[in-house]
Order: sequence, then C-alpha cells, then structure tokens
Amino acid sequence: MASVRDLKRDINYVLGDIIEAVNIWELTNPEKDTKKSQAIIDEAINTFDELIVKVNDRSVAKADKKAHFKAVNQELETRGRKLIDKINAL
Repeated sequence: MASVRDLKRDINYVLGDIIEAVNIWELTNPEKDTKKSQAIIDEAINTFDELIVKVNDRSVAKADKKAHFKAVNQELETRGRKLIDKINAL
C-alpha cells in the first residue's frame, strides 16, 4: 500500500461506484420498489463512515500501522463485494 491517502481514495472510489451503480439501477428500473436499493446505499454510506474512522484511528501503534491499514483494505474488499452481490440480486 502506497499511503493512507491512497487508501482513503480507494474507499471513496469503491463505495462511490457502488452507490452510482445503485442509482443507475434505479433509473433503469423505475417501476420497481426502491426500498432494497436505498438500503444498499445506506449500507454503503455506513461502511464508508466506519472505514474512514478506522483509517483515522490514532491509537494504532506505529509498529502495527501497516497491518492495520492492510486489514482495513481487506475489509473494504469483502464488504464491497457483499454490496455488489446485493446489487446483482436486485
């Protein structure tokens, strides 16, 4: 991982793209109910907030920072994939 800034950008881009995909789905399916899609957007926003809090956590020891950021990146991947699976199930 190059930097904390890159990790924050990755979080922003991945979850932003997920929200954009949900919005596109809603526009292409105007006759369908949007409760599930709005729940996915809410979950993506909550995920963003939680991951940014973890990245900004100053209580992580200097020796553990690399492992901590790697864990945050891995969590972004798993949670992002779950959200994408939910979009595909709409």
